[in-house]
Amino acid sequence: MSEQTKACSAAGENNENTGGLAQQIVDFGSALTRTPHGSVYCLTIIGQIEGHSNAPDQTKTTKYEHVLPLLAKLEEAEEVDGVLFLLNTVGGDVEAGLAIAELIAGMTKPTVSIVLGGSHSIGVPLAVAARRSFAVPSAAMTIHPVRMSGTVIAAPQTYSYFQRLQERIVAFVSGHSRISAEDFQTLMLRKDDMAADVGSVLYGEEAVRVGLIDEVGGLSDGLQCLYRQIEQYRGTGD
Repeated sequence: MSEQTKACSAAGENNENTGGLAQQIVDFGSALTRTPHGSVYCLTIIGQIEGHSNAPDQTKTTKYEHVLPLLAKLEEAEEVDGVLFLLNTVGGDVEAGLAIAELIAGMTKPTVSIVLGGSHSIGVPLAVAARRSFAVPSAAMTIHPVRMSGTVIAAPQTYSYFQRLQERIVAFVSGHSRISAEDFQTLMLRKDDMAADVGSVLYGEEAVRVGLIDEVGGLSDGLQCLYRQIEQYRGTGD
């Protein structure tokens, strides 16, 4: 069991312990808060999405081996009514990011994401994975083709793999937002928006306008949406 998973259990049992909750926020960037509307678990996805290789020690990361079991725990935890995701990530490992996004999208509990600062590259699928997505006006989202670091074999199979991986990302984003696959791919391959690369940079209101993000809004907007989801979720008897 990861340290973040243990923290989730501890939060449910010791929520009244202010000192313990404060330490949890410092250590893991997460907190369980009880409100009249229900218990909300806040989880941050920040820095670089770390995959199978460790990032340098000085790099802030979100580790998929911590987040995946935590999300499974949150889905089953009776003391958690909804999950709020706060995103400020530069992107990172594509398959690790997709794994986290797929798990978020598969949750039955109410979920809301808020893009703060930025949710770049593989952070885009993470931003749209929740049931409702928000972005503050100053938030930025960089959309570009799949890249791979390290040794690349110049063979047709390698390029085919890149293409299929890119198709998975496009399909996920278009399936969990209002943007079409064609429009998202056009943004991914735009040539006049980035100085040294192809792709697009969208800011909060623009991301909403193209259908990538649901609403422009901040913390209070995201929480109010989550509270409404919790009320509807309880009303279904699930």
